[in-house]
Amino acid sequence: MFEELVKSELEFVDKVIRKDLGSQVPLINTVGEYIISAGGKRIRPLLTVMCGRMLGNSSELIYKMAAMIEYIHTATLLHDDVVDESGLRRGRATANAMFGNAASVLVGDFIYTRAFQLMVESNSLKVLKIMADSTNVISEGEVLQLLNIGRSDLTEVEYFKVIESKTARLFEAGARVAAIVSGATVDIEDKLADYAICLGTAFQIVDDILDYNSSSEVMGKNVGDDLLEGKVTLPLIFLLATGDANTKSLITAAIDKPKEADIAKIVNLVLDSNSLDYCRKLAHDYVLKAKDALKDLPDNNYRDVLFHIAELSIERIK
Repeated sequence: MFEELVKSELEFVDKVIRKDLGSQVPLINTVGEYIISAGGKRIRPLLTVMCGRMLGNSSELIYKMAAMIEYIHTATLLHDDVVDESGLRRGRATANAMFGNAASVLVGDFIYTRAFQLMVESNSLKVLKIMADSTNVISEGEVLQLLNIGRSDLTEVEYFKVIESKTARLFEAGARVAAIVSGATVDIEDKLADYAICLGTAFQIVDDILDYNSSSEVMGKNVGDDLLEGKVTLPLIFLLATGDANTKSLITAAIDKPKEADIAKIVNLVLDSNSLDYCRKLAHDYVLKAKDALKDLPDNNYRDVLFHIAELSIERIK
């Protein structure tokens, strides 16, 4: 039941995504189709659709809003890969590796502006404000992450600030937009927003865990890539705070000069510690908070899917 419902909704979302992304410029279509066809979890547009459907909204608009959220996410991925000089995403070559940095940035801009065209179709000033504010905060989060590269003194508070801005904010925006275009009360909108923020935070923590204990086949990128790019995520932050002097020295040196570091050795240090257990516990706590935010919302199959999405976000690390 759960799988069939999700599959049918995602198929419809994908149709809208492809239909509204079309351009008269061939290169835009080529790069756009390349990045869209890579698939991915589509958790953000699925979240938007399920929130709307839970509230009784089956109009085409809810799917357009879901596509809009996915466009913003896709545009940020295109730009991120250029900034990070990434060569692999979702198990295959990144768009910048295939088509060059210039094409990736410019097509990313096109997809980003297409998202704003879809926002206008909501005919809601509130939707426009939420998305304008959210995309601004997301951009701030990207810059914060850039400033944090190579920082061995990064704190847990600063880490969560980046997650809140860069990841959770788009989850929240998708939930709020779904509530608004579905005519929900402010109370329901806020509860869905709470759910989405907690889900987005858990989701990012899990991704950061998987960077140390997964495989390139599962993650679609190489294990330890975050560290190789100078990104200090929660597993390292915890180990730097709790490890012995030798461990701290090795990790600090690796963060300072990641290109010269023995990444496999640092990964093993993380795996041999209780760092990932700590991260799992935090992710689990956020999932519990996400599910708790749903308890007073309409009890139907779509709410059940939202519960399952929260549970699945941490099942990836069991």
